[in-house]
Amino acid sequence: MKKIATIVALVSALSLTIIPASFAQPGMRWRGSDGWGRGTPYSRLYNPRTVATIRGEVIRVDTITPMHGMGVGLHLVLRTANRQEISVHLGPDWYLERQEIAIEPKDRIEVVGSRVTFANTPTIIAAEVKKGNTTLVLRDKTGFPVWSGWRRRSF
Repeated sequence: MKKIATIVALVSALSLTIIPASFAQPGMRWRGSDGWGRGTPYSRLYNPRTVATIRGEVIRVDTITPMHGMGVGLHLVLRTANRQEISVHLGPDWYLERQEIAIEPKDRIEVVGSRVTFANTPTIIAAEVKKGNTTLVLRDKTGFPVWSGWRRRSF
């Protein structure tokens, strides 16, 4: 009888760890990164071979949700010297709102990032944004987001 009680207890304990995972829906948040972290479908769009530097004036700053299941991020439209307007994806709003640099319309900035086509639109996924003498680093040279693991740090 004691063996049966032990087996029932073991099966119950295992079911508590397995069953909740079965309720997770595909396309939902990725491991606490809101879809912005390393290895997510969005993050894999960054291509180090297409990195370019562009300069211009910020026309608009707004929020976006690039892909289904992602958290909100910041986006801007930059007008270059040749009057081209290009979409720039910065990163998750929860990370950017805690930075010491604020990017606003009419700011003149320099963006280093990967040129991609996103939603049929030429887009830059930013790695660095320079405003005046301040540089906001968002990704390393391989595209690894600096905010990955950021919330786990103790201050």
